[in-house]
Amino acid sequence: MIGRRGLLGASITFGIAGLRDHAAAQDAGWPSRPVRIINPFAPGASHDVLVRILGEQMQQRLGQPFISENRTGAGGSIGSEVAARAVPDGYSIYAATIGTLTINEHLYARLPYDPGRDFVPTTLIWEGANCLFVSAEKNPARTLPEFIAWARAQRRELTFSSAGAGTTPHLAGEMFKARIGIPAQHVPYREGSQRVLDLVSGALDFSVDNVATYTALHREGKLRAIAVASATRWPTLPDVPTMEEAGLPGFVVPSWGAFAFPTGTPAPIVAKLAAEVREITADPAVQRRFLAAGGRAVSSTPQETARFVAAERQRWGEVVRSAAIRME
Repeated sequence: MIGRRGLLGASITFGIAGLRDHAAAQDAGWPSRPVRIINPFAPGASHDVLVRILGEQMQQRLGQPFISENRTGAGGSIGSEVAARAVPDGYSIYAATIGTLTINEHLYARLPYDPGRDFVPTTLIWEGANCLFVSAEKNPARTLPEFIAWARAQRRELTFSSAGAGTTPHLAGEMFKARIGIPAQHVPYREGSQRVLDLVSGALDFSVDNVATYTALHREGKLRAIAVASATRWPTLPDVPTMEEAGLPGFVVPSWGAFAFPTGTPAPIVAKLAAEVREITADPAVQRRFLAAGGRAVSSTPQETARFVAAERQRWGEVVRSAAIRME
């Protein structure tokens, strides 16, 4: 005979098991309502376009709206904080970038979120390439050795641009000038089109910047692409060598985006999102759309993503400290 205490224990055991079964059933049915994708950057930027392509594809596959919510400002910190504070139930996805997930913690004296503590890295979604660009009219260099010779012959400090302090083009420029041994001053721009036009006119000497930003004027012959800072040649610039091919070994400075969830999100949901992104990004049609928008479609498992993000965090911490960059 089972006593009263035994019945109570059995009741609690069955109750806990029931809650677990209910939670597992909810996870298995994800998503059962609209999902928001919190993007810490402005509409229309390359990252935003790529995230929206994925949202559109996931909606088609999973039958629920995936709604991009742009929460901009403070170098991505405002949207990142919103994502970090979201309920970890699988209905808030964080559209992170290399900056918000691995660079900003070294760059800013204070952040309203902790990238390592507040998020579960889930899958990479895109990667981009930075490329050394110069004015086709004002700069005589056509190869990397020619640019280095030209730069070292100038009796002045050169200038290079980016979209702001701490962005990958800024850090890539700092790394590049250190590697080739030239004096160069970083010039940050708020307006992307203006920095491109200033490079065309010769007001700026060079940029190691995102391929997508410069593609149109490169096609028009107003800018010259010297070398790509990626491990392999970039698909939209097949005739442009990598930095290593051009004579600068190991100079790989990519940009990338990733999906993450707030810490505490159920593991089955994390795994399901990663699996969906893997299938979506394997589609040749999606790959073509990504390249047209400035990125290459990629994916990774949650475990691979966590290892990658940890390595990137360490790498960029060393770069920021070496360049002595600090922002309030």
